[in-house]
Amino acid sequence: MKLGLRIVVSVGLLALIFAFLPWSMVMTAVARLHWWQWSAVVLMFVVGHAVGTIKWRGFVIAGRAALNMRDAAQCYAAGLFANLCLPSIAGGDVLRMLMAGRCTKRPEAAFLGGLMDRITDTTSLAILAGVGAVAVGNTESGAFGRAIGITLSVGMVAGVIALLIMGRVTLRRWPAKLRRPIGRSLVGFRHLRRQPSVAITGLTLSLLIQGSFVILNAELGRAIGVTPSLAVWFLVWPLAKVVSLLPISLGGLAVREASLATLLAPFGVPLAMGVTVSLLWQSVLIVGGLIGGLVWLLLARSRPIPTPPLFARTSKVATQAHA
Repeated sequence: MKLGLRIVVSVGLLALIFAFLPWSMVMTAVARLHWWQWSAVVLMFVVGHAVGTIKWRGFVIAGRAALNMRDAAQCYAAGLFANLCLPSIAGGDVLRMLMAGRCTKRPEAAFLGGLMDRITDTTSLAILAGVGAVAVGNTESGAFGRAIGITLSVGMVAGVIALLIMGRVTLRRWPAKLRRPIGRSLVGFRHLRRQPSVAITGLTLSLLIQGSFVILNAELGRAIGVTPSLAVWFLVWPLAKVVSLLPISLGGLAVREASLATLLAPFGVPLAMGVTVSLLWQSVLIVGGLIGGLVWLLLARSRPIPTPPLFARTSKVATQAHA
């Protein structure tokens, strides 16, 4: 979807949310959250991305590139900050990839690292949602969970079949616009197949990171009075995140809030409270991104990694934001 349409989707949904949100209920709920609870969530979010840096660096190194931990942290932090400035989360991934490619002189390894990072994250979200669906489906009110579980199972089987079919179709038979992304994706999957230990380690770390983010959201919800079971959170939060990753909005803004509230509603959570939890998580994302910008700025002072002209402006924003 073009950038203009993404802006329309995010701004339109935000306008609807803000117009119909009962602000007295929202403010009462937010007042229940202590500052130290929110700060602890931010701290754990940063820790999660520190682990994410280790995981992503492992994938880049698996592509036969030399990337030390300091440079990896600078690239990863830059990508985290860029997510606040660029029109989609993929924008941060692109900056991270370009910086790692310039730093290591191995752009193909940087690309594979980013691709495998995204594949394992998406796979881990599907697994966590599946676990949540099974757990919710075993309860008396688990009809929704069972429906989601069946949908996920069918979707995963269809995805595997599609990948098998794609693997057998030569690139020349695909439309020209799709050849490059499909070719790169196939290379990524083949790379994972050749190094199963790297793939398993990366997937394990992804499950740890995304699972901890689910628990952090559940804690934010519990703090303001949103108390569905943890199984429900493991079902709905990964699904809402996957929806927010679709290229239909500005970095998932407003789509994430709307989808999480909609998914929590069948479990007795008022829409306003679901939106409030998501907005609180959005505040964590913003502060986490700013911390990423600060780390980028500090590490770049001693050993700056060149950025492309488009992203150099983002670097200046980081400098100004933390001046």
